[in-house]
Amino acid sequence: MQKLKLVLIGNGMAGVRTLEELLKLTPDLYDITVFGAEPHPNYNRIMLSPVLAGEQTFEEIVLNDLNWYHDNGITLHLGKRVSQIDRRARKVIAEDGTEASYDRLLLATGSTPFMLPVPGNDLDGVIGYRDIADTQLMMDTATTHKHAVVIGGGLLGLEAANGLKLRGMDVTVVHIGEWLLDRQLDPTAGKLLQSSLEERGLKFLLPQFTDSLIDNGEGRVCAVKFTNGSVIPADLVVMAAGIRPNIELAENAGLACNRGILVNDTLQTFDPRVYAIGECASHRGIAYGLVAPLFEQAKVCANHLAMLGYGRYQGSVTSTKLKVTGIDLFSAGEFMGADGSETITLSDPIGGVYKKLVVKDDKLVGACLYGDTSDGAWYFRMVKENRNISEIRDQMMFGEACVGAANTTQNGAESQAGQNTPAIQRLADAELTGANA
Repeated sequence: MQKLKLVLIGNGMAGVRTLEELLKLTPDLYDITVFGAEPHPNYNRIMLSPVLAGEQTFEEIVLNDLNWYHDNGITLHLGKRVSQIDRRARKVIAEDGTEASYDRLLLATGSTPFMLPVPGNDLDGVIGYRDIADTQLMMDTATTHKHAVVIGGGLLGLEAANGLKLRGMDVTVVHIGEWLLDRQLDPTAGKLLQSSLEERGLKFLLPQFTDSLIDNGEGRVCAVKFTNGSVIPADLVVMAAGIRPNIELAENAGLACNRGILVNDTLQTFDPRVYAIGECASHRGIAYGLVAPLFEQAKVCANHLAMLGYGRYQGSVTSTKLKVTGIDLFSAGEFMGADGSETITLSDPIGGVYKKLVVKDDKLVGACLYGDTSDGAWYFRMVKENRNISEIRDQMMFGEACVGAANTTQNGAESQAGQNTPAIQRLADAELTGANA
């Protein structure tokens, strides 16, 4: 039987993960062709920050080397950006004229950095932070220039700032929010993080708004001017102020888009031959940028490409577990609080630990952890499972081990006296509070 033709546009983590899942289900159904705009095989984009920090090399973050594509009979076009999708003829065309026909098309075009629309954003030394080329440029610049400004106090911005600091640059992070990581942390945790990073030599300006980037007279950035009139030197400006789904190719092909390529619960667009996955896709109004939801999408998408048809993607309950310059952070659910909710907080300044749990109707609906995230996965399960926590409410702040020990004692089983968790040992020095949100 002649194989069907599957074309993947985008050689990143989401698209290739879909191929991995598909090959597990049906290795012989498709002739597969992959187009990647970068000249590299699939690599772990999340690990670019350790590369920038000098902790890993580019070679060490490759997920699927060239042999993997060859061994699975996949035709790989590297460094070839697709410029057109002809849905009537069912083929894709790259900028260099390379063509590939398809029976099924998978779009995994990812996202692009949001470049602030301010004067000077096209100067040399002004870059986004998304791929190997950006990372290499930052590494090279750190050897020849001194002052770096990172615009954006989210995870990507802080990772860039940390890496550039470790490479010897003087780094200032500019953020429009009141606190760092304002989408992943509450104000208390955000300010604790800022204090810790300042101790490591990073500088912060927030809330602060960029007015323009100043030319040194030779087409390169030399300073950043803010709306309050102040100016700071900048030999390198890294834009890490957000991302935008890369949907231009899909829009030009007539596919419905709205903050992403619109897909249903099978990751199909309105054209049933065309699927979209990852940061470029909008599912029920949400474009996910975290790895876990993208891999959940990959399993469902592969299921349908394999013509099994029983998988459905119904959205993801997201959590964020981060490690910023050695500081562990975690958040999940409605960690900022919600109407009718109650917050339980543990503050241990000496131990460098802050925990906040949000409870509503005897269910855990959110959590924010700073310094000690060992129970993050447990809290996340409770949020996802909508579990009633009324019987463990008084112990759950101290973690799964404490709750398990309390239940063992309650059931009359042998208890292990004296083996309290570190959080309990520090309870005398900590502040435990409960408040209505």
